[in-house]
Amino acid sequence: MNDNDGEIDALTEDSAPVESSNFVAKEDSADAAQPVETKRGRLIPGRAGRIALRAAAAVLLCAAITSTVACYIQNQGNKAIIDANADARTAACKYAPVLADYDAKKLDAYFAAVLAGATGDWKKQFDSTSKELRDVLTQGEVVSKVNDVQCAIKTGDETSAEAIVVIGQTITSTGTQGKPAPGQLSMVMRLEKVDGRWLVNKVNSPLAPPPQQ
Repeated sequence: MNDNDGEIDALTEDSAPVESSNFVAKEDSADAAQPVETKRGRLIPGRAGRIALRAAAAVLLCAAITSTVACYIQNQGNKAIIDANADARTAACKYAPVLADYDAKKLDAYFAAVLAGATGDWKKQFDSTSKELRDVLTQGEVVSKVNDVQCAIKTGDETSAEAIVVIGQTITSTGTQGKPAPGQLSMVMRLEKVDGRWLVNKVNSPLAPPPQQ
């Protein structure tokens, strides 16, 4: 090999391309956005990935909070209706004996008690027919005692309800020759919440026909 060949080799080595600092910086910047594999094989996201994960977590958190609040409001509404129905049922069960327990010799107290738990159309209807009812019960010397009451709410909300009521009675009158006879009274009561009290505003079958004389 001659001296010229050596110079050419040296020139070739010296003229090899060298990476610029700018190029390396770009490489580093790109790497920062790329996932980096850890020793355990999991991927750690770069800065852009971490931002995206935080945004996704925030969206999920908002959705979870919204869902929780909606469920809470719905449950609160359902609980209010359930509680109202329970109160209406209690009122219907308490009013049933008032309506079906009477004595021809003590009708003033009976009428007053019935009207005290009534409102609206039912109150007007019972009051307007009380004289006729008094005559029938007095002539027949009717005495009714309640043995059993069964109540159930058919429909209802926070301020109104419809209850199905079945009342077991023992009736004594001139028609039974003064002997107790079993009877049953079935009705549908419509109740309304007035000033915090559940009152009856409609009864489809107020009283069973009195025993034949």
